[in-house]
Amino acid sequence: MTTVGIRCDAGPRTGVGHLVRCVALAEELTARGVDVHFLSDLGGVAWAESQLEQRGLPWHPAPYDTVGLVAAVERLDLDALVIDSYTLPPQQSVAARRTGRRVLAIVDGDPRGQTADIYVDQNLDAVLDVGDVRLAGLDYALLRTSVRQLRPTTAPVQRGTRVPKVVAFFGGTDAYRAAPQAARLLTRSGVPFDATVIAADDSLRAELLAVEAGPGQRFEIIAPTDHLPKLLIDADLVISASGTSTWELLCLGRAAALLWVVDNQILGYERTVAHGYAAGLGRLGDFDEAAPSVLAGLLTDPAARTALAARGWSAVDGRGVERVADALLGA
Repeated sequence: MTTVGIRCDAGPRTGVGHLVRCVALAEELTARGVDVHFLSDLGGVAWAESQLEQRGLPWHPAPYDTVGLVAAVERLDLDALVIDSYTLPPQQSVAARRTGRRVLAIVDGDPRGQTADIYVDQNLDAVLDVGDVRLAGLDYALLRTSVRQLRPTTAPVQRGTRVPKVVAFFGGTDAYRAAPQAARLLTRSGVPFDATVIAADDSLRAELLAVEAGPGQRFEIIAPTDHLPKLLIDADLVISASGTSTWELLCLGRAAALLWVVDNQILGYERTVAHGYAAGLGRLGDFDEAAPSVLAGLLTDPAARTALAARGWSAVDGRGVERVADALLGA
């Protein structure tokens, strides 16, 4: 197998989670000498486009229909096709398999009718009941090289020798404008912190700059950055939405406080919190009543942060891309 296509999209409302995990798989495949082509609608999101450009990954317009997909598969002489989409019509994966190509579908619980030779569900406690090859659970979490390289060799231990450093981020687009709400929730903790918050656009930046910090509380507002993993590795606490990035936080051994934004995040959020891999803050726009005290407790208790981070670190070893690539390539 020498050439693999990846069919996934990104956008201002759909976010960049599908793209990020597919880029992680593409990094592993290209490291093994495989040519990877993306067939994607990136919705004009500059950050998403840069993820492919800076890695030298060819990017082709997303086919509009089944005929277009089959034509692209034939034109690019693909040996296999990876599909990661909530909206792609199932008949497209059927048509791709009929050409004799191997199809791998990345799913989150519901396969949404996709037909594949290999199914991957990287979510905590995932169970797959379709397909002959089923790769389910955190052993198959698809993490980028920039994250994997920073994974500590042992579970991190936090010390209470500084004002806690906090990083808050909500994907490449923050489509539901979570950052300002999270910043205001942080101030309600009533304890000092030094927080870096990522603003996905200028309007979010303006709203964040208007958040009034309390005594000993400091905010730095920055634009989306490719150096996020390096910011995370120095953080004492990370606040984010439950989703693809959660497995990155666990792999890095970061103490995390999660919220959920859309319904398809609820299950992952509840499972992660129940396992003690992260603290829970509740739903965006309707945080749990205890959320400020949860943050206050984590900010003032290094031992609590250490315990949370250690449990998460032990759950994700960062080798998921290797296992998925082995299955796809028949290794």
